[in-house]
Amino acid sequence: MKLILGSGSPRRRELLAQIGVTADDIRPPDINEDPLKTELPRAYCQRIAREKAMATRADADDIVLCADTTVALGRRILGKPSDAGEAAEFLLSLSGRRHRVITAVAVRRGDQIWERDVVSAVKMKKLSNPELNAYLATGDWEGKAGAYAIQGPAGVLIPWISGSFTGIVGLPVAETANLLQAAGYPLYKERT
Repeated sequence: MKLILGSGSPRRRELLAQIGVTADDIRPPDINEDPLKTELPRAYCQRIAREKAMATRADADDIVLCADTTVALGRRILGKPSDAGEAAEFLLSLSGRRHRVITAVAVRRGDQIWERDVVSAVKMKKLSNPELNAYLATGDWEGKAGAYAIQGPAGVLIPWISGSFTGIVGLPVAETANLLQAAGYPLYKERT
């Protein structure tokens, strides 16, 4: 049995390491992550995590772990910005408002799949032009849903959260540990 992480995210590897888990292999799946027409953020996030898990190559006894993190402003899905202009647009739409960060986790072993999603509320402070431009200049927004990462320089822009900090980062560790154990992963091995 191998644990295969279906994600190229270094943050997810770091979060797994916090609970003593190291993937045996990393195989980011290549799937279409475009939202379906009229798809709501939570359903979208769940679907993408499940599709990633199903698309990741694995032997029958391997455990595949995949996740997806989505930033939602009302019914709007704020994905990964394509450029600094779109990042600025996302950040200005979040400025001074609460939004949701949804992370869905899917664990697959053979034909069986275990799933869980975690929804957290996040408030971004009202951004001044100098704050917005300074953050954009860091480049930290690149490849991040909603154009920010709470664990990086954008942490100074987030005065309040309600929910799972690790879920906002990209992998809710408590829920992920439970899913791994349900799939038979020996999370708490005897130390000799």
